Amino acid sequence: MRSVPHHATGDDQQPEPAKRGYQVEALAKGLRLLGLFSERRTSMKLTDMAAETGVPLPTAFRMAATLVGEGFLEQLPDGTYRPASKVLTLGFAALRSLDLVQLAEGPLRRLAEKTGETVNLGTLSEDRVTYLVRLRNNDLVTANIQVGSRLPAVNTSIGKMLLSDLDGEALGQRLTKASFSGAQGPNAIPSLARLRPVLARIRKQGWAAQDEELSHGLRSVAVPVRDSSGTMVAAANVAVPAMEFTPSRLVDEMLPPLRETCQEISRLLGGE
Repeated sequence: MRSVPHHATGDDQQPEPAKRGYQVEALAKGLRLLGLFSERRTSMKLTDMAAETGVPLPTAFRMAATLVGEGFLEQLPDGTYRPASKVLTLGFAALRSLDLVQLAEGPLRRLAEKTGETVNLGTLSEDRVTYLVRLRNNDLVTANIQVGSRLPAVNTSIGKMLLSDLDGEALGQRLTKASFSGAQGPNAIPSLARLRPVLARIRKQGWAAQDEELSHGLRSVAVPVRDSSGTMVAAANVAVPAMEFTPSRLVDEMLPPLRETCQEISRLLGGE
C-alpha cells in the first residue's frame, strides 16, 4: 500500500534554525572549499582558499590536509592544491546516475562505432554546456573535453542546438557579453546580435553545426534529444577533424546516423 506523505502543520513545523542545527559545520566548510575549484580555476593557493571560504588560515590548512589525506585534494610541488581522483569519481558517478545518460549511452556507443568519430551528449546549464557522455576517437586531438566539462554554449554545436529552443527574452536573460569571451576558435560568433539569426536557422532546420568556433581544427554537428513531453532535454553531436571533413561532408555523412541515434534516445525517454 502506498504511504501518504505527512504534511507538518501547526506545532509539527520545525523552524529554520532547528533544521540548520543538524548541519555539520566542519563538513560544510570542507565542501565549500572543494566548491572553489572549477574548469577555469584548477588549482589554488591555501591563502586564497582561506580568504574565499572565510575561515582562518590554520583551519583552512587542517581542512586541506584532511582532504588530501582522504584523496579529495592533492598538493602540487609549488604548494598549491587541486582536486584529486576521488572528486572526479564522485562527479562521474553523479552524472552517470542520470536516467538520460543510462538510456543514451548504448545508442551513442553504437553511433561512435559506426562512424568511427567522437560522439558527445550534453545539456544546457546557464550559458554553458555540461558534457554528460563523451566517446572519443583518439585521432581527435583538437579539444580537451571530458565528461563533466562545461564549455561556452555559443561556441559548440550542442550549445547552439539547445539555445535555439529558447525564445528571444529567455535567450537575452541567459547570455551576456561574458558568454562570448574566453577560449575560442577562429570562427567564433562574437555577439548575441550575430547569434540570433544563426539560432533561427538552426530552429528551422532542426540541427546545428560548429565550424572551428570552439577551437581550431574542430567541426561538429548536433541534433536534439527530446523527452515524452517533446521538451529538448539534451543534444548529441558528432565531432570530426576539420582537416578531414569539409562542412558539407560532415553534414552529408554524419547527420543521418546522428538523427537516427537521437530519435532512438528520444523514444527511450518516452518521446516520439
